[in-house]
Amino acid sequence: MIALGADHGGFELKEAIKKHLDEKKIEYKDFGTYSSESIDYAKIAYKTCQSVVSGESEKAILCCGTGIGISMAANKVKGIRAACCSDYFSAKFTRLHNDANALCLGGRVVGAGLAIELVDVFLETEFEGGRHQRRVDQICAIENGTFEE
Repeated sequence: MIALGADHGGFELKEAIKKHLDEKKIEYKDFGTYSSESIDYAKIAYKTCQSVVSGESEKAILCCGTGIGISMAANKVKGIRAACCSDYFSAKFTRLHNDANALCLGGRVVGAGLAIELVDVFLETEFEGGRHQRRVDQICAIENGTFEE
């Protein structure tokens, strides 16, 4: 299952992504927002990312106006590796090399067509592992306060 969340700036993009996921028969849970009324992105990022770290969802897709604010909030949730992407290469390689589990998109930055391409490559790309696992482990060590140079 995919966890979806957006603030008011990403609401329309989230709705387009939901339609695409419906067409592809990919299961998701929508953590809001459910309108274009103003809401704080940190609240949405937290609820959505909790679904990933609890194991309820495999990955998260988060949207705000730029994708940046919601990615900053998402990355404060222990266990989340969120990447704000606006191009295909970054969306692909954040999975291949970083094992990102949250994709953040900007509703005022990317259109629905590009966002759907980014969602597809993010969901379809597997983590490469190998030498990249060591780096992901280092990120986790930083998060846990156990990183040693």
